[in-house]
Amino acid sequence: MACEEIKNTDPNWETEEAIAENLDLPKWSTKNVVKLLEEGCTIPFIARYRKEMTGGMEVDKLRDIQSSLEELKHVQNKIATVLKAINKLGKLTQGLEKCLKNSKTITEIDDLYAPFKPGHKGTLAERARALNLEPLAITFLDRPWEGNVQQYVDPNVKGLQKLSDIETGVKHILADIIHKHKDCMDFIRGWSKFKDIKLVTSQCKPKKSGKNEDTKTVKTTEMKKVVKKEVNIKEESKHKYEQYFNSNLLVCYIKPHQVLAINRGEHNKFLTVKIEVPDKVKAMYERLCSQHFVGRAHQGTYAMNIITQAISDAYDRLAHPQMIRLIRSELTKKAEKASIEVFATNLKNLLLASPVKGKCILGLDPGFKNGCKGAVITATGQIVHTEIVYIHDYKSNKYDEKMKILQMIKQYGCEIFAIGNGVACRETETYVSNLIKQENLKMNYCVVDESGASIYSVSDQAKKELPSLDPSLRGAVSIARRLLDPLAELVKIEPKHIGVGQYQHDMPENQLKLSLDSVVEECVSFVGVDVNTGSESLLRRIAGLNSTRAKKIIEWRESKGLFVNRGQVKCVKGIGDKSYEQCAGFIRVNASLEGQTETCKEEPEETKTGRKRKKPTTGGGKAKKKKDFISLEPNILDTTWIHPESYGAAESLMQMIEVNKEDLGQEVFIREIQNYMKTKTTEELSATLAVGEPTVDLIVKAFLKPQSYDYREDFEKPLFRKEIQDINSLKNGTILTGKITNVTHFGAFVDIGVGQNGLIHVSKMKNTKLNLGDKVSVKVISLELSKKRIGLEIHCT
Repeated sequence: MACEEIKNTDPNWETEEAIAENLDLPKWSTKNVVKLLEEGCTIPFIARYRKEMTGGMEVDKLRDIQSSLEELKHVQNKIATVLKAINKLGKLTQGLEKCLKNSKTITEIDDLYAPFKPGHKGTLAERARALNLEPLAITFLDRPWEGNVQQYVDPNVKGLQKLSDIETGVKHILADIIHKHKDCMDFIRGWSKFKDIKLVTSQCKPKKSGKNEDTKTVKTTEMKKVVKKEVNIKEESKHKYEQYFNSNLLVCYIKPHQVLAINRGEHNKFLTVKIEVPDKVKAMYERLCSQHFVGRAHQGTYAMNIITQAISDAYDRLAHPQMIRLIRSELTKKAEKASIEVFATNLKNLLLASPVKGKCILGLDPGFKNGCKGAVITATGQIVHTEIVYIHDYKSNKYDEKMKILQMIKQYGCEIFAIGNGVACRETETYVSNLIKQENLKMNYCVVDESGASIYSVSDQAKKELPSLDPSLRGAVSIARRLLDPLAELVKIEPKHIGVGQYQHDMPENQLKLSLDSVVEECVSFVGVDVNTGSESLLRRIAGLNSTRAKKIIEWRESKGLFVNRGQVKCVKGIGDKSYEQCAGFIRVNASLEGQTETCKEEPEETKTGRKRKKPTTGGGKAKKKKDFISLEPNILDTTWIHPESYGAAESLMQMIEVNKEDLGQEVFIREIQNYMKTKTTEELSATLAVGEPTVDLIVKAFLKPQSYDYREDFEKPLFRKEIQDINSLKNGTILTGKITNVTHFGAFVDIGVGQNGLIHVSKMKNTKLNLGDKVSVKVISLELSKKRIGLEIHCT
């Protein structure tokens, strides 16, 4: 192909169709979701307020579409870049261009581009083409009776000196043509998912070292200790992979955690990994290629023999290796996606844990030599006292330290202990349990996940919030507040520092961050944030807002008074129509005119040219509207999840039912709604109100919630205890109540109050879906205390 500029680099597939096919979703809804995402809509907004366009698609599916869309955009850009690069070299053939445009993964594109990268010697086919053997190869395909190999012999040119050299070159070109045929490429993609393909792993053979290597390297006692320690660590790590030292796993059934474990074992030189493809795959490939490239005219000809050999070579040298690369790539990709999903699901359940309202909490950040850091917070999260108690230090006066704790409890009316689950947690839990029993305290304790607390305590945000508090005590405050309101406290920390998952450190960092940030945005948005009291940490996580807009909102309310209604948010600089559309349904405003000093009016914004100031234009000109006039009237609908775009329908429905708008959230209002809905269907109301059924459903559900409703009420509440269980008292058959602390693909870990988590293997879950934070009744089925292993199963009462 001539080295002309490529005008069309678009792939031979539609983005929406590719996503729908890959995720097994309806094309119409996928197309709508892609359109909404391209328009700048956020996942929470689409999930809650555009159900009509998505068919009620769940958030996870929307995230999958968003992820696939970004991935395919990357593929499209890569196709365009590679096409231009190869074309610039003057080596772009029609077949290669077609193959590139058919590619849907980066792996496929990289395989096709590899021979053309700088420093590469080129493929065998490229070298044969450089010898001008392609016309002969094409002749063998199209006119097999005309091919004359003898005329290409040239004793002075390497590669053309013998007939066998020419045959080899022609076969390389033919193999390249065959391999790049669309049907053959589709075969490779399809059969990479074939159920009989196996992933075989074995133990890496240790490298042989020279006789004098140890004596040269280890010269001192200290160096010997270091080497011995490294060997011990290596041996300890080795045990993690013993189950894969001789394993055969079917690719179609392999679990995500197994793929990630095998990848890590291979990377750390513990495992050797091979893919075994059944011989029948090659037979089927050769049969497919023969149907395309061998016709009646080839029968009994010299060309047929060459083409048959080329087909075999195409599979052995090109198709088979590519299939293996695709299999490994797809397995890793799916395993990483599944691992990120586990991490995201666990994070979601952690963030949406039900808050402990109206309680005074004593937070304890456990420690040995440096003492346990304590912090007392009120029901609103205000810090009233901090103290360091040395309850585990043998040098301390145990009575004095106990009295410090009792004094805090008595003075501030503490009702709950919040104990961080870090170092000395078990000892602190035992101490608190004994204290409750000995002093007959009317208190419970709860073990709180302290992941990220130490990172937060030295962060700029912590310094800003708690400037006069020592970093060591900030951790105790964070632990107490995590129990009081998990979401409000955890949003202050980077999600990767608070999530719980499997192999998260092996994940692509950018993908992990995008997924976790999306989960935080979803949780904060669906719970809702009061725009007059919400912290910057919460506000910036609302769909449609960011850190800059959150700061502007806080500056506005501090300088001009509290917001009276949602519409006023549009007065804030940086929040335009799109931002407002996305965030409006997720912010809450408790109506009040107190302290309100300013509103927005519609007025033209002055245009500036250099230093001169021009008067506002009176015509159509370039004058811009600053902001529309915003009413100072409070609207009780601003306390609900109903979007302002649906206020008209909501008010019409209230008029139809004849309820007082100001009674929204009261028992009398809820009762009237319940009675009315017994006589009407959502379909009927949808037709009357001229809005979609999902919107009607959303409005009605909002009407049925009390004013005090919290979205997190439907999620698991913390597990409170009064006393600790002795691990030595456990035996097979013991029934316990525990809390899920981590969920993986192979099982769920449970805190059963003995200082060591137990594991419910997936085979022992009895079809129960478990989420992080769930309270479960479990039965002990195996004990290996020396290895710190407690096997559990779900106990059905």
